[in-house]
Amino acid sequence: MNRINVKKFGFAFGLTGALVYLGCMVVMATVGQEDSIIFFNSLFHGLDTTSIIRVHVPLLEALFGIIQTFILGWLIGACIAAFYNAQLKLNK
Repeated sequence: MNRINVKKFGFAFGLTGALVYLGCMVVMATVGQEDSIIFFNSLFHGLDTTSIIRVHVPLLEALFGIIQTFILGWLIGACIAAFYNAQLKLNK
């Protein structure tokens, strides 16, 4: 079996998370608060997002959010790859 490159998998996972974050930003910036609430309520069925949706987020806060999402995604992806690789070693 092939091993997963921990750094590359972590980067891919982090970048994917950052793109999802940017997608959420675009939705919220283009459709407004009411339609954002409808969109996210339908996405997270059973969860009412009315009280947590903020469409007016400062640019610096959004930038930090993208960076934090990327870092957390990278760490999660790196852990997944490392655990997968460790499992391969145990099965040999």
